[in-house]
Amino acid sequence: MPDASDQEYVEYVTARLPALRRLAYGLCGDADEADDLVQETVTRLYLRWTRIGEVEQLDAYVRTVLVRHFLDTRRRGWWRVHLFGGPPDVRSTVDRGVEERTVLRDALAKVPPRQRAVLVLRFLHDLPVEEVARTLGCSAGTVKSQTSHGLAAMRRLLGDRELAGRTGEER
Repeated sequence: MPDASDQEYVEYVTARLPALRRLAYGLCGDADEADDLVQETVTRLYLRWTRIGEVEQLDAYVRTVLVRHFLDTRRRGWWRVHLFGGPPDVRSTVDRGVEERTVLRDALAKVPPRQRAVLVLRFLHDLPVEEVARTLGCSAGTVKSQTSHGLAAMRRLLGDRELAGRTGEER
């Protein structure tokens, strides 16, 4: 790969890293796993960088790679090795401003991966139905039904909480 091409790759990835991390975290809810998803995505992008000129919408292409890799890891979850019986002790934070996000994050983590991907892309990244359908490789109707099922699951998981009504009000 020529040096100019490497420089273009580094500039592109550097500019897009924050958005890729937000998307990855939105999908998996774990900072370390999100970093792994982003790392795998930018590695796959680097391997194809010399042919990337054929791609019309590079951001959409990279987003698709990341979301599909996330879904693949959920399908092949059997290979994961857990070395400890539980998560390590984590320092507790006192920031009360994140309470609402934590409740939503916990509920979102319990939604099936494909529905979670649709909800994250539609509501957290504000993508239209057609763009989500292209990213996931499915029809717009599938995105709409997955959105409906995902929101229903979120409402069920949130129960009578005040947040339950907010998950679908914005759309």
